Amino acid sequence: MADSVILYQEIRSLSDDYESRLKERISARVLEMESDDRLHHVLYQVLGVTAREGYDIDVYQNKGRFLYKYAGAFLESAARLCIEYKHPGARRIKITNTLGQRPATFEIDALLPSGDAFEIKWRDATTDGDHITKEHTRLKVIANAGYRPVRLMFYYPNRDHAKRIQKTLETLDAGVGGHYYCGDAAWNYIDKNTGVDLLAVLNRIALEKTHGQ
Repeated sequence: MADSVILYQEIRSLSDDYESRLKERISARVLEMESDDRLHHVLYQVLGVTAREGYDIDVYQNKGRFLYKYAGAFLESAARLCIEYKHPGARRIKITNTLGQRPATFEIDALLPSGDAFEIKWRDATTDGDHITKEHTRLKVIANAGYRPVRLMFYYPNRDHAKRIQKTLETLDAGVGGHYYCGDAAWNYIDKNTGVDLLAVLNRIALEKTHGQ
């Protein structure tokens, strides 16, 4: 019980850190945007969007980019904390791409002593066919190194083509003896295999931070 409390505090502290960095990054960008050239806004107005609306859209587009980046990085870090909580020997490593020159290395987010090699993603909306080729190479490199690829992705993409890409990736994982867990299966995997109900932890933190808003 004491260990789980400590882990909760670590995840909560992690969320505070990412929140602080996100706010700092957004504030800096909004301040920077105040001196940006806005000549392109005439195109917005041609399409019936006012200058004020155009500025707000530009600001929120930038805010959104940072939000997606930091939200994803936080969740991936939190999931890795859960894995390390259960498996203290887990480590983050890079392995050489033995099947090509680009990229030179592939990163394993958490490698267990058992040989399970985790790729942790909050979501993957990629629709590029090159993504499949790169992922196939990554899986083969990891398998050839004697590890078992395990993909955890917590949110499934919304677009049909992106969903088809994920189905292909799931097949590729299975083809090298790996495992693919997405959506509910990813949350359940963390809960069952680390003893941490990460989704419940995140809901608790979210409620604490938004209470009364």
